[in-house]
Order: sequence, then structure tokens, then C-alpha cells
Amino acid sequence: MHTIINIGRSFGSGGGSVAEAIGARLGIPVYDNQRISQYAEQNGYSKSLFAKGEERPSLFSFSSFFASGRMSYDDASSGYVNDNLLFKIQSEVIRSIAEKGDAIIIGRCSDYILRDMHCLDVFISAPMDYRIGRLAENEHLSKEDAEELMRRKDRIRETYYNYYTFGAWGVASNYDLCVDSSLLGIEGTAEFIIDFGRRAGIIR
Repeated sequence: MHTIINIGRSFGSGGGSVAEAIGARLGIPVYDNQRISQYAEQNGYSKSLFAKGEERPSLFSFSSFFASGRMSYDDASSGYVNDNLLFKIQSEVIRSIAEKGDAIIIGRCSDYILRDMHCLDVFISAPMDYRIGRLAENEHLSKEDAEELMRRKDRIRETYYNYYTFGAWGVASNYDLCVDSSLLGIEGTAEFIIDFGRRAGIIR
């Protein structure tokens, strides 16, 4: 049985850094958007498949998503990929990652995509002031610009998640564990999640 951890996160909470800290402690690869794109390319898909991050995609040329030029989807006979087919392809890539070995997957509705597998689903957030301060420092922004960026990114993530999962992004009932990263910091939050996962029998 593989160790699979799905990390959802509010923007500015440090969720990506927590995922990296967990990966370093457990020796498990972490798949953010860039690494999922690299994995997809190594398996015959184009990098552009994940290029838009968690924004809702629009209509794209179907053949442009396959580095090998292969076309195997019957419902793509028009030559273009709509939102639902694109999500289906992305889901297949994420499932392939989870089926092949241990993985920590950040975002991309991975908790929903892998809902039939034995996973630890975590959502990481933090108070607004903490996130704004962290973004302002890390991105060299004014607090006003940091707040605007935070709200915009959260809105994009919420819209993407809710659209594809018919669920509610960040709502506690969708996850095994919700954590406020401001209380324990990045390393402390990583340790807490690992301890919880081991107690739950999901992390070896």
C-alpha cells in the first residue's frame, strides 16, 4: 500500500512548503503543478496540459496536449478539448502517479480524484493577517497588493475545486485533517501531519 497525501491549501498559508517538509522527512516525492507537468510530459503528454495551473481551462487544440501526437479519446472527435475532457486527462495523470508509488500531491482536486484510494487528505490554512504578512514579505508586495493577490488566488482555487468536485473547497468535512499553519510554523505543521497520518494508519 502506497503512502498518498493530498494537500489542499489557502494561498499564502505555506501549504506548499509544508508539503515539501513532509516529503523531506518521509523521503516521498512531492508533486506540485510543475512536477505533475514534468511527469505528464515523460509519459507522452505535453507540458501545456497543466500550464494554466488551477484556473479553469478553456477550449484548446486536442493534439497540442500530446507530445507524441497520439489521439485516443473518442469524445474529442472535434479536435478540441473542453473543460471536462481536460480534467479527465489531468485526473488520469494524477491517478497514474498515485498508483505507481508514494506521493504527496498538492492541489489539483487530488483528494477528489483519488477518493477511492487510501489517502490522507489535508487542508492547510491560516488567518488572513498571517497570510497577507507572509505574502508581502516573500513576494515583496505591499500589504494591499498581497491581500488582493491572496483573494484572487483563493477565488481561483475555490472556483476550480467546486466546479470539478461539486464540493466545497476548504470545508472541513471534505478532509481528514485541517491545520492552521500559523500555530506551529512550517516544520511543526509538517511534524503534526506526519504524526496524525501515522496514528490514522495511513503513513507508515
